[in-house]
Amino acid sequence: MSLGQPALILASASPRRREILSTLGLAFEVQPSLMDESSLRIDDDVEFVREAALAKLGSVLERTKEGAAYVLAADTIVCVGERRLGKPADDADAVAMLRLLSGRDHVVRTAIALGQVGRGALGTRVVETTVRFREASEDELARYVASGEGRDKAGAYGVQGLASGFVTRLEGSYTNVVGLPAAEVVALLLEHGALERWP
Repeated sequence: MSLGQPALILASASPRRREILSTLGLAFEVQPSLMDESSLRIDDDVEFVREAALAKLGSVLERTKEGAAYVLAADTIVCVGERRLGKPADDADAVAMLRLLSGRDHVVRTAIALGQVGRGALGTRVVETTVRFREASEDELARYVASGEGRDKAGAYGVQGLASGFVTRLEGSYTNVVGLPAAEVVALLLEHGALERWP
């Protein structure tokens, strides 16, 4: 980012999202959103995740009054059958979620939303990745949950860690499953002038 380029703010406390932006070589600040997406009442999964990302974006834009900073927000959900899985409430909930995922496909949907102070929302994208889990035993699921790895993650697992031992197939963006689709983020930032060039 050049010296004259407005700052980029990540509207998320997620260490995975911070790591992905850092890996892309981007300079950014962190201002977690205060918005709770569980209050949204939207049946369609794509619209739900898009509106959640936009609400998070709006939360940070409202609190950021000075300068012309760009703000990037994201929301991730795991969808299996008719169920939409967010972060588990507790370990029992995590085991129940993983039991649903065992031996079948699920879809990870992440919405990214970009805005700029003084201009509001500029654009959104929703990225979908299909993930297949092998059949896992109850003991395996319980031991995985006890590791604590999936406690703060949609679908109760982290694909970049121990849970990679469950994954037999992944179709689409890997970084989307981690929590932020890298290629789509770069494209969105370039499209709206948040990046002059990349890399």
